[in-house]
Formats: sequence, structure tokens, C-alpha cells
Amino acid sequence: MFCMQVVIIAEGLSQARMKKLRSNLVILFFLMVVVMIGFGIIIPIMPFYIESMGADATQLGMLMAVFSIMQFLFAPMWGSISDRIGRKPVLLLGALGNALTQLMMGFSTEYWMLFASRALAGVLSSATLPTAMAYISDSTDTKGRSGGMGIIGAAMGVGMVLGPGMGGWLAESALSTPFFLAAGLSMVSVLLIAIFLPESLSKEARAQHTGERLRGPQFNLMWRELWGPLGFLLFLAFLINFALANFEGIFGLYTAHRFDYGPGQVGSVMTVIGLASALVQGVATGPVTARFGEGKVIKVSLVASAVGFILMLLATNYITVLLTVGLFVTANAMLRPAIASVTSKQTEGGQGIAMGLNNAFQSLGRTAGPLWAGFMFDINISYPYLTAAAIMFAAFLYTLRVPRQRLDPVEDHPLPASMD
Repeated sequence: MFCMQVVIIAEGLSQARMKKLRSNLVILFFLMVVVMIGFGIIIPIMPFYIESMGADATQLGMLMAVFSIMQFLFAPMWGSISDRIGRKPVLLLGALGNALTQLMMGFSTEYWMLFASRALAGVLSSATLPTAMAYISDSTDTKGRSGGMGIIGAAMGVGMVLGPGMGGWLAESALSTPFFLAAGLSMVSVLLIAIFLPESLSKEARAQHTGERLRGPQFNLMWRELWGPLGFLLFLAFLINFALANFEGIFGLYTAHRFDYGPGQVGSVMTVIGLASALVQGVATGPVTARFGEGKVIKVSLVASAVGFILMLLATNYITVLLTVGLFVTANAMLRPAIASVTSKQTEGGQGIAMGLNNAFQSLGRTAGPLWAGFMFDINISYPYLTAAAIMFAAFLYTLRVPRQRLDPVEDHPLPASMD
């Protein structure tokens, strides 16, 4: 699939430019795989890692949330910086920062050290994704751009499939080992960028952005649009990421307390469901949405997510854990692209801003989810999933009140856009 995407992107280019673009895309692909391995590798081990430091579930939630909130705050800034100084220096900084913070987490012996390392990881690693996407925009024409973005998405999927399994397996020897592997892979990406990746943004283009203000989160715009025509879609984007982060943030602790799972078993579950999620998004989402429409997909997926949360509490062995978790993750995988599609269709102009808002509310969901899960877990280990099920079912009930043309646009029915 990766090779086919590269061929499509490079179609119409000279042989020399095609070869150069192909090598650049391979480097970017590897970089994003490494970044997402570093993100996924901690999912099965972090609960056990912090328990060795005497931390509780609430502190685990804070640890998972601080990474997302730092990414939310700093990703727009890194995008602006790359417009000024070029893509390559920012990509180098992001890859080097990823290596450094993975080492810091591996050498942490107290919770505050781990928390500071995780926060710094969110700041520095947030430089990679927006800059890699900007690099592709610089290097491709409009025809090949979607394919280039698809390669970035594929790389992230591969990293999230490989990361948890690798983390669980390596942690059997020592809980810190996965961090050192992630740091080593990041250093390989640093070398590849430094030696082989050329700058994609011309000096003339960089000069045009000199003197511009650095961008940050647009809180006023987010608040205004939450109460505007797209508000219910943005709220849904928040909820589904809240639910996913709620699950990821506490799953290791839950299975350790309920089934006495270790990092290896948690990692294997996350790998299997990660692969299932990637297959659903890559193969099933498009045909199913085309057949039934986004509205039905959203409604059914919300109910399935709620049911999946409840069934997780009834699982009794490894197979039933896989099946119940798989139901929730599959439903969530269908939800995200369906909501993004409706948001795009219902926007009259301002597509970039609309997608940016969608991503911003997803980040807020990934921040709030672990905090809520950790707090609820310390009260009762079942409460995170019970409350998440109630929230998803309430969201389904709300969609029943939404006019059909706003949630299921068979044809584009653009809403008035207040975005400017």
C-alpha cells in the first residue's frame, strides 16, 4: 500500500524528482512510525511503571493527560516556527526531543521526574506531525497531496500497532527497556533527517513569514464555534476521544487488578485491537458509510461504544476481553472519520479552520479522558467504564434530536459558517 501511494503521488514527475520524493517520504514515514511507537509503547507498561513509584490511578491519568495538553498548546506554535526557519530544523528538534524524553522517562525513579519528562515529551514531539504534514504540502501538488497525507496516517497506524506489543514484550525483562528502544529508534530518525532529508521550504517562502506572530490555540474561536452550527459535531469529536483516552488511560490498571495481567498480556491485547482498528478504518469505513450514510454510522457506533464499555466489565478471560474491547474500538474507529466527514460537508468554506477545530476538540478529549478515568478508578475500578458508557449513550440520545440534514448529508448541505 505504501509503495502504491508513493507511485500515485509521484505520477507526472521526472525520474530524478520521483526518486528524491520517494526517499523523502520513506524518511517521513519512518519518523512518524517511531513517534507513534514511542506513544504506543507506554500504554501497556505505564500503569506498572508508576505503581513501582508508589503512584495511584489519578496520578496515572494526570501523566497521560499532560502529554495531550502540551501537544494541544504547542503544535500550532511549531507549525508557525517551521514556516519561519524551515521544516528540517523543526523535524530534527522533534526527533531529537523524542529521543531525549524517552531516555528521561527510562531513567526516572520518582513520579515527578516521570511527569516532567512526559510533559516535555508532549512539547517537543508535537513538532513532528504538523511539520511532517507541512513538508508533504511543500513537496506535492494538489493531486498527490491526499496520498501524501495518507502515508502519514498509515505510518501513525503502523506505530500504534507495533508500539504496545513491543512495549509489553520488552517490559518482561525490565520496565524501563521499552523507553530505551524508543530512544534508539528516534536517534536513527535524527540521523536520517540530518543526512538525507533536504529542506522543502524555499528561502523566499520562509522570508514571507518573518515577523509574523507565533500561533497558539484559538480559544475564542473554539468557544464561539462550540455554540455555533458545528457545535454538536465538535462536541461529538470531544466525546469519542474522551472515551478512547478513558479506555487507554486505565486499561492496563483495570486488567492488572481484575485479571492479574502483566505488561505482555496488556500489550498483546492493544496490538490486536490496534490492528483491527486500522483494518476497519482502512477497509470498512468508506463502504459502510457510503452504503448507510454518516448519520446511521454515528448513531450505531455511539450505541456500540456504550455497549462495549459495559461488556468490558463482564469479560471473564482473555478471549472475552479481546471481543469486548474489540467492539468498542471498532465502533470508535468508525465514529472518528464519520464525524470528520460530516464536519467537512457541513462547512461552507473555511475547511482548514473546521478541521483544525475538529482536531482541537479531539485533543481536549484526549486530555480529559485519562483525568476522569484515573479519578473514577480510585473510587471504584468499574466506574470509568460505567460513566463512559452513560456519556456515549447520552450522546446517542442527543443525535436523535438533531435534524437529519445536519447529521446525515446525503448531499452537501452547507451550514452558514461563522468562521473567519
